[in-house]
Amino acid sequence: MSPSEPDIYAEHVLDHYEDPYNRGPLDTATHTDEGKNPLCGDVVHIDLKMDDDGKIIEAWFDGDGCVISQASASMLMEKIDGKTMEEIQAFTADEMLELFGHPLTPNRQKCCLLSWRILQGALKSPVAAGDDDVESNGARRKFGGPTLGEET
Repeated sequence: MSPSEPDIYAEHVLDHYEDPYNRGPLDTATHTDEGKNPLCGDVVHIDLKMDDDGKIIEAWFDGDGCVISQASASMLMEKIDGKTMEEIQAFTADEMLELFGHPLTPNRQKCCLLSWRILQGALKSPVAAGDDDVESNGARRKFGGPTLGEET
């Protein structure tokens, strides 16, 4: 007996949730942004390291929230790895929902699209060399507080 299509998607989603792609901080980020879904409290933080040509060298996320928001963030980090800024800007919300691969209600679509929205913000949010949270070598300083997952 083969699994049904929704079962395959559910397994794929759970795989990303339980073993996420590039989850954690990126100390050498050149671009970063964070946001939340005010309806449910899901939080996603995205760190990007881009080369001088605008290509993603590394893409990492962290956050706290439901399976959909966190799994979709993992899927998105995997999808954008090695892409250019132009390719990422051209990646639409509909394509993000398609990447997730499972039909969602409008409220749950907001969970899925949270990381996509934060990614678009990160592209426009370079880490300035003079920022207080940046070391002289360009690495981001840790603020020393709890991680997003530890806050409740």
